[in-house]
Amino acid sequence: MMRFKLPFFIFLVLAIVLAMGLSRDPKVLPSALIDKPAPAIDLPLLDDPQKVLKVDSLRGQVWLLNVWASWCAPCRDELPVLTALAGKDGVVLYGLNYKDRSDVARSWLQRFGNPYVGSAVDSDGRVGIDYGVYGVPETFVIDRAGRIRFKHAGPITPEIWRTTMLPVVRSLQ
Repeated sequence: MMRFKLPFFIFLVLAIVLAMGLSRDPKVLPSALIDKPAPAIDLPLLDDPQKVLKVDSLRGQVWLLNVWASWCAPCRDELPVLTALAGKDGVVLYGLNYKDRSDVARSWLQRFGNPYVGSAVDSDGRVGIDYGVYGVPETFVIDRAGRIRFKHAGPITPEIWRTTMLPVVRSLQ
C-alpha cells in the first residue's frame, strides 16, 4: 500500500502544476519592466533622420510606444485601430520601427497610413531588446515620470483598447 502513495502524490503534484499552467492566458507575457523607468531611446526618426526620439524629452506626458515593422502582418491589421485612436483621448503615440529597412517602412506608412507622432528606427533591434520585445507588435504605456505602466503583446483591437488600455491611460492622465 505504501509503495503506491509516493507515485500517487507525485502524480497529484504534477497534475496541479499542469492545471495551473493551462489556466493562464498565453497572450499575457510578463514584463520585468512594469513600474520601472522606460529604457533610453536615442534613435533617429523614420521621417526625419536629423531628429532623434528621446524618452527624457517625453516626460510630463502619458504616451504609448508601439513596436512595429513593415514585414509584420498583425502590425498591418492593427494600423487602422492605431490611426483611429491617435490623437483621441489625449493619446500620444510613438512608434519603434523594429528590425526593418527604413525605405520599406516609410513606403509602408505612406501606403497604409501613419498614426505616429514620430517613429524611431531600431534597425538592429537593440532598443527592442532593452524593452524586452518578444515580437511585434507590442505596445507600452509610459507615464508622465517615464515609467512603463503597461505592456500589451500582439495587435491592439478596438475591444482591447476600450476595455484594457484606455482605462490604464486615463488613470495616468
